[in-house]
Amino acid sequence: MRALNRLKWLHAFEAAARYGSFAGAAKELGVTPAAVGQLVKSLENWVGHPLFLRSRSGNER
Repeated sequence: MRALNRLKWLHAFEAAARYGSFAGAAKELGVTPAAVGQLVKSLENWVGHPLFLRSRSGNER
């Protein structure tokens, strides 16, 4: 994977962790919550481990 993709993954992860939700991160990043979820999922696949516990009310680290 290219380093630029990994930076996008990390940026989405950081925003989602800070806001506690993909929706909050999406608003800041100017993308959809689904796009944030896909970026975070790509990062999780790359590291080989889930980074969030997902729930309807938000994400837990």
